[in-house]
Amino acid sequence: MIELTAGDGHKFSAYRADPEGAPKGAVVVVQDFFGLNTHIRKITDEFAAKGYLAIAPPLFDSVKPDVALGYDEGSLAEGVELTQQVGTERAIGDIQGAVDAVKSAGKVTVIGYGWGGYLAYVAANRVNGVACTVGYCGDGIVNDYREKRKVPTLLHFGENDPRIPFEDVGQFRSHRPDVSAFSYPGAAHAFNCDDRESYHDEAAKSALERTLLWISQYVEGQPPIALKNAGAYAQAKVEKKKKKTEAANDLGPPMD
Repeated sequence: MIELTAGDGHKFSAYRADPEGAPKGAVVVVQDFFGLNTHIRKITDEFAAKGYLAIAPPLFDSVKPDVALGYDEGSLAEGVELTQQVGTERAIGDIQGAVDAVKSAGKVTVIGYGWGGYLAYVAANRVNGVACTVGYCGDGIVNDYREKRKVPTLLHFGENDPRIPFEDVGQFRSHRPDVSAFSYPGAAHAFNCDDRESYHDEAAKSALERTLLWISQYVEGQPPIALKNAGAYAQAKVEKKKKKTEAANDLGPPMD
């Protein structure tokens, strides 16, 4: 754990995981309604294992420290109440503090889950020093479609999510074509959490693959990679630009 300072001056301790070698960049992991629990810490460790300096700020600390909840109905109710007490403004301030704490490692991405997925979406326009953002099953995102994102934003939705109707996801896509929004058949809310009954292995693996590609492109700065049914246009565009540049540089043989 490391101590951070938020924008309003309050101090809080965040969970930090370091890679074995020099970091390729940094990942800020944003919690769901359940605080800094075992699952969020595990995700943070996994990003560190991929070569990133990873940090998870405990967003409830300003109203109740050391919150790590399970997934029963009582815990969900407590978590929802805590998010209402914290509010979006204070949570974004804590995320800004986390970004500032790890930016020396390179470019930074913000990745959130559930409530944190919505905060990651908001962070694209409100947090300074962010290269890209990723949101999983973000409650409220589909209703917040008016502003174009200032940094590249990737979203994941389950097509069977009762909290986020799939029809609303379709409407969001039509309003925000600048956002890369993927949906997963058969997947419900929190499909990536292997500590919950809603876990969907195929969807979780596919979403993680897209997330890691997203980070490598915008945090590490690698060029787009063509995947099956995704990203081919971006790759073609890069290749086309390269050919134009080579043609422009070809001035022919020197004149006598």
